[in-house]
Amino acid sequence: MLYCGVLPSTAQIPNRALFRQPEVCEIAQVQPYVLRSWEAEFPDLGVAKTQGAARMYRRADVERVLKIKHLLFVEGLTLAGVRRKMLDDRPAPAPEAAALDDLLSSDARQRILSVRKTLRELAALLSGAPAPESDDEFTLAAPAARKSVPKRASAATATKRAKRKVR
Repeated sequence: MLYCGVLPSTAQIPNRALFRQPEVCEIAQVQPYVLRSWEAEFPDLGVAKTQGAARMYRRADVERVLKIKHLLFVEGLTLAGVRRKMLDDRPAPAPEAAALDDLLSSDARQRILSVRKTLRELAALLSGAPAPESDDEFTLAAPAARKSVPKRASAATATKRAKRKVR
């Protein structure tokens, strides 16, 4: 397959965080409609277009565009093949984190228990009830319902009532 254009390793990407669509097209040497079709195939490509603003791309997006171009034109993959290849090349997710107990030292556990006890005391102080002594789970109760107070009549309403009494 004949390939002309920029290889991902030789493209000069300016040292900036964001790029406009014409700049990405110039760096990757592709037409804007090609870039938009790649956006349709790779939805996480590019920063979302805001109303009335141009499409913006992060530096990582520009690198992905160059990689997509390389995979399509140099390696001869289809868009589906490029998608699979890029999914395979993603770094593996971190293994399941160990249980919280394994991660926390006994010192950290003591600090958490101390904070928990302080929160219970604070909740008891705010509710006006004595502090609970047990180590049961912390629960925060809803405040007691207030008695409804009748609304006062407005000045206009009071004036209308006074006129009625006069008649």
